[in-house]
Amino acid sequence: MTYEGLLDEAQKDNVYIIENADFKSKADGLINGDVIGINKNIRSSRKRSCILAEELGHYHTTYGNIIGQSSVSDRKQELRARAWAYDRMVGITGIIDAYNQGCRSVYETAEYLNVTEEFLSEALQHYRRKYGIYTKIDSYVIYFEPSLGVFKLI
Repeated sequence: MTYEGLLDEAQKDNVYIIENADFKSKADGLINGDVIGINKNIRSSRKRSCILAEELGHYHTTYGNIIGQSSVSDRKQELRARAWAYDRMVGITGIIDAYNQGCRSVYETAEYLNVTEEFLSEALQHYRRKYGIYTKIDSYVIYFEPSLGVFKLI
């Protein structure tokens, strides 16, 4: 999903985006109700996409102020928002699509999916926790350890 696609999605959900927010904190993105701010210092379109996806994940999955991460509930909500973003930007089928387009490395896969390598690595860790060492989808097996591997079953 492109940054522009996420902006369109936000607009359909009546979420207002401030693309060049001037934060006093070092946050890359913040949400308050139906307003999302993206730090003006973030220049990379890929990174902006990842930040916006996570903030939209907060919009769709969390409630209240969880910035302090002081409770177990706050940390669970943070993980839920990130999982939403990983599924929206990467997804298991996205990994398979990248493989079918010839992507054979994390770098190539991140580029194809329009995410940062860091975001993709975090998504893969999330899927590893969710599915275990590997998962089978249709005629594909996706390994998460020791590194990303996709194989089509014959």
